[in-house]
Amino acid sequence: QVQLVESGGGSVQAGGSLRLSCAASRFTASTYCMGWFRQTPGKEREGVALIARAGTTSYANSVKGRFIISKDNAKNTLYLQMNSLKPEDTAMYYCAARPGDSCPYYWERYDYWGQGTQVTVSS
Repeated sequence: QVQLVESGGGSVQAGGSLRLSCAASRFTASTYCMGWFRQTPGKEREGVALIARAGTTSYANSVKGRFIISKDNAKNTLYLQMNSLKPEDTAMYYCAARPGDSCPYYWERYDYWGQGTQVTVSS
């Protein structure tokens, strides 16, 4: 059974930084598209940043220039460096994975999910 375990969430003031980690087990992260999604109560889950198995990255417009997604294949771990955080970044953040080359922003297309880690940004 594939497992994804997020960590690194917390509370921070606006303008601050956090680094999220997602440890993957029972699959090889280098062969999967992986990404970070976030969700707030009453809203649909949205894609934040994706990294294809070849290493190509993409970002939602709302986080472009502030967030950086990366992957350490040797450690089978996905990261999200979040800088210049804003109150609107407050959400539960989830790590997700799907096999293959395609890396869509539609959360329904992802097969595996972590349990989520809460990020709260105060003004």
